[in-house]
Amino acid sequence: MSNNRRCLLQAALGTGIGMLLPPCARAQTADPRNARPQEGDRLVYADGDDKGKPVKPEALPLGGPPVTAMPQEAASGTVRDGSRLNQILVMRLDPTRLQGETTERSAQGVVAYSAVCTHSGCDSFAWAADKQSLKCPCHDSEFDPADGAKVIGGPAPRRLPGLPIKIVDGQIVVAGAFTGRVGGTTN
Repeated sequence: MSNNRRCLLQAALGTGIGMLLPPCARAQTADPRNARPQEGDRLVYADGDDKGKPVKPEALPLGGPPVTAMPQEAASGTVRDGSRLNQILVMRLDPTRLQGETTERSAQGVVAYSAVCTHSGCDSFAWAADKQSLKCPCHDSEFDPADGAKVIGGPAPRRLPGLPIKIVDGQIVVAGAFTGRVGGTTN
C-alpha cells in the first residue's frame, strides 16, 4: 500500500471516529469557551456587578459564602462560559480546617469546586454558614468544602470535583484539572 493511500485511510478513519463523538465533546475542542478549565486560567466572577473581573482572595469572606466563578484564558481573555459545567464555586476557609488533599489543592485557604451537583446536575448552591457546608437546594445534597467536598447528607453519589488552584500576582489561577467527572448522574 502506498504512503499516500495509507495517509488517506488514516485521515478518513480519524474523521469517522471524531464524528462518532457526542456533539458536546466535539464542541469542547472547537470552541475555547467550551473547554474545561485549563492550567493557567484565572478565575473571574460569573455574574453580578463584577462579572468578568478577576476573583481576588482578599475579596472572599473568610468562612464563606462561596462566589460563582468561570475560568478565563489568560493569554486571550476568553472566558470559558460556553458550558455550565465550567461553573466553579470559590470560597475562603480557615486553612487549619482543611483536611487531606483539600490542603494540597488550595491556596491561602481558598478552595474551588465544581458548581454542578453530582446528584442530578443542579447548578445552584446555598451556603449553610452554621455548618460551613454547601447545600444543593434541588434534593438537599450537602457537601463539606473543608474535606474535599465530600457528601455529608442527601442523595448525591459522590463528592463535588475539586479544582486545584494557586495564587499568582494576587489572582486565583487554575493549577490543574478537576479531580473527577463534573456533573450529575444524568449529565
